[in-house]
Amino acid sequence: MANLRDIRDRISSVKSTQQITKAMKMVAAARLRKAQERIMSTRPFVTGLERVIAKLTTSGETSNKYMVTKEVQERVLVITIGSDRGLCGGFNSNLFRFLTDSFVKMFPGFKESGNLSLITVGRKSHDYFRKRGFNVVDYNNGFFDKLSYENTIEIMEDAAKRFLNGDFDAVYIGYNEFKTVLSQNRILKKVLPVEFEASNNETSVKNEIDYIFEPNPSAILEDIIPLHLNMQLWRAVLESNAAEQGARMAAMDNATENAKEIIRALNLQYNQARQAAITTELSEIVSGAEALKG
Repeated sequence: MANLRDIRDRISSVKSTQQITKAMKMVAAARLRKAQERIMSTRPFVTGLERVIAKLTTSGETSNKYMVTKEVQERVLVITIGSDRGLCGGFNSNLFRFLTDSFVKMFPGFKESGNLSLITVGRKSHDYFRKRGFNVVDYNNGFFDKLSYENTIEIMEDAAKRFLNGDFDAVYIGYNEFKTVLSQNRILKKVLPVEFEASNNETSVKNEIDYIFEPNPSAILEDIIPLHLNMQLWRAVLESNAAEQGARMAAMDNATENAKEIIRALNLQYNQARQAAITTELSEIVSGAEALKG
């Protein structure tokens, strides 16, 4: 039977851990509320930009350096977005597994030949892919400690510059999209070259008014596509941040409930040990009394 003092110490330790997990759950809940507000206000703007670009590309002859598509993708750059901290369940591991499997299917042999490069956002993303031998050309640890649009723009502008210089044939973003507190959609999305599905363009052409663009669609695209690219990464960052807070809130809630179960089991074990000790003491007293009578 375990020592009573050891059981009391363990109960105290689990209660302290429970207080920490409960506090972390409350902090994550507060951050999640703010993150949801930011992503809900960003989604319509990003969608609106996509519609505008789709209209411009179907309005006539338009050409743009960001839309140049090569028949064969030989070199690919992926911006992977993880978290800086752990204690968020399978938030990171599920995404990284999904991305690794997607790389094998979409870019077979690219990793081994050095044609697959990564820009990592978040310490967990950097640590995971660096340890597995991926070519990490840039990393952004501590990114979510000072989350800002300006820092996001720097990453996207660097990726776009590498694309325009011919260093890469395509640029993708891999991230967790916020769905609910308990679930996320894992996304690997191409952002460069900029392209839209033909079906969407055809539908928009049928339903829209014949606009006159000034100065012309090509000039407008020259200004609006960089904004579109920045907003694509900004949305991905905000989606990932909201999904991380939701995952951490759920993980800490589970940890708090598990701590309750452990405390309940330890209290039962403590009571059993205490009862056994009392019974032993009573037996010794009775035996001693009997021996004195004899």
